[in-house]
Amino acid sequence: MLLGYARVSTSDDQSTAAQTRALRDAGCGRVFEEVASGGRWDRPELQRLLDHLRPGDTLVTWKLDRLSRSLRDALTIMEKVEAAGAGFRSLTEAIDTTTAPGRMLMHMVAAFAEFERGLIRERTSAGLRQARAEGRVGGRRPKLDVRQREEIVESVLSGRRTAADMARLYGVSQPTVSRIVSAARFRYCNDRIA
Repeated sequence: MLLGYARVSTSDDQSTAAQTRALRDAGCGRVFEEVASGGRWDRPELQRLLDHLRPGDTLVTWKLDRLSRSLRDALTIMEKVEAAGAGFRSLTEAIDTTTAPGRMLMHMVAAFAEFERGLIRERTSAGLRQARAEGRVGGRRPKLDVRQREEIVESVLSGRRTAADMARLYGVSQPTVSRIVSAARFRYCNDRIA
């Protein structure tokens, strides 16, 4: 059975009508339609379609990017399709994993994607090593310095000011102030026990 998947992005006022028509013309008995970003994995209609696949079925899309914007996600979806004993076909890119050339093409795409991921990992590791060698530490800089944190703890614990007052004073959220105060209480309790 040919099962179609039509998707349009949420960012534009688009319709799946053209995709659905092309999928029906290609022989899809059922078309799963969705309005969702291709970068999201939690797309209910896509998940329903993947659960619906049986051996011998073929998942058909109008274009590969309708299935996913991320190559990694597309490959994950292809693994699920293959595990179900089904195939994949893209109408516009002439990819058809039910044929030997189509399977070879998908394996080549997967190999290039893995190669690219490896290069990205290597560049990231080299950049982090270089930054550490130069004395830089990753992550976001703290909004509050040590003196400000101490003032927050002292003001809130003494009762002079509320957590909300201190949050407004330093331009941070009240949960941030609560975490600072809780951490100080925890350290104080641990110091007393030790």
